[in-house]
Amino acid sequence: MDRRIITIDGPAGAGKTTVSKALARELGCVYVDTGALYRAVAFEIRCQHINWEDSAQLERFLACLDLDFVMEGREPVLTSSGRDISAYIRTHEISMLASATSAVPQVRKALLGIQKSIARERDAVFEGRDMGTAVFPDASYKFFLAADVNVRARRRFEESNASGISFEKILEDMVKRDSDDTRRAVSPLKQAPDAVLIDATALDVFQVVEKMKRIINGVQTRFSDQI
Repeated sequence: MDRRIITIDGPAGAGKTTVSKALARELGCVYVDTGALYRAVAFEIRCQHINWEDSAQLERFLACLDLDFVMEGREPVLTSSGRDISAYIRTHEISMLASATSAVPQVRKALLGIQKSIARERDAVFEGRDMGTAVFPDASYKFFLAADVNVRARRRFEESNASGISFEKILEDMVKRDSDDTRRAVSPLKQAPDAVLIDATALDVFQVVEKMKRIINGVQTRFSDQI
């Protein structure tokens, strides 16, 4: 039986996490935050003081990595060796390290099996940066969620206003991250040719989810929302 796989790609701060969770709930699918997997790797690299630029050391580290998603009610919880690490992976520092380490082929290979296994077992909404291009090129439905970088930086600033990091610093790092993600040699951030582009600059979560649902349910054509 073919599973219904939906991919939502896009840059940092575009609202992928919130939209993907809401869409998965509406459709009765499991939500998979692939970015959280990469953040988990970065978190463990930092905790275990791994020199990720040392190929042999990184290989040993990845061989022992034990990441999983478990459901608590309707919310997925990310665990590492059985420990809930969800509360520790959303810091600015971990975000930047995740962006750097996610370009390493060894890291991507180590996490690919987890994603493929989930897709074989159940209908799922996968959120990330290369889900529709590299990981699931034959996905049932593909979306690319975009937004103006200043709007994205403002959202991220409001989410992390207790961290003491200025808006200007967040904007600067987001511009750099966009550049790094789109220019990297391995699975760069880009819109799949058959993905529907949705610009969320002036849209709320409900409006974005409704657009996606109309396309998935065949109420409108796949490309009528291209901007």
